[in-house]
Amino acid sequence: MTTSRAERRQQLDQQIVELGRMQLSKVGAAALSLRAIARELNLVSSAVYRYVDSRDELLTRLVIVAYDELGEAVEASVARASGPPEARLATAMRAFRLWAVDHPAEFALLYGSPVPGYQAPPERTTAPGTRVIAVLLRLLSEAAQAGTLRTSGPPPPGEPLCADLRAIAAEFGAALDEADVLAALGLWTWLLGAVGQEVFDGYGQATFADPGAVFEAQLVRQLAALGR
Repeated sequence: MTTSRAERRQQLDQQIVELGRMQLSKVGAAALSLRAIARELNLVSSAVYRYVDSRDELLTRLVIVAYDELGEAVEASVARASGPPEARLATAMRAFRLWAVDHPAEFALLYGSPVPGYQAPPERTTAPGTRVIAVLLRLLSEAAQAGTLRTSGPPPPGEPLCADLRAIAAEFGAALDEADVLAALGLWTWLLGAVGQEVFDGYGQATFADPGAVFEAQLVRQLAALGR
């Protein structure tokens, strides 16, 4: 059975992305090389550039793939979960951590140090990049509507900040006030920091025998602070 030109192109596209992911784990995003990928495929460099026109384009594809895989992992975990919104919120954050621990190179690409000279195009990466945030805001909205979410401290100071917080709630269709959205941002930044510490070995190898237990203990405290 012959392979059509479109099928061959799709196969090569997939191979290029997979080899790019392998490079991420071996040399990091900053050292990503289309020439090295061409050698792996036994192609001349000019042939690869017919499928991916630059290193930045390959990085963008890798970013989108990683965001989508992470989003799918979190969404699937929530779909399988039961219980009140705060229990499913905990499930979502555990799924985020598990994906990151299993895919440290991809997590570093998404949330680690910026790649010198590269700027992800927002028109292509914003939608996949906010899938997890959308899940968290939806579950926080459900908790707020159920009366099990509270925020601590006074309302955010200043109308510019409040306007930005209202815009975020509107963008995601979240039934949250300004203080709730600020609390959600705090939860999100904690999640990134806690997972980053583990993935990037920020605690040091000999500090904790079970980093997962550290995450779980912190998660319980974070959610307790939001509970009513």
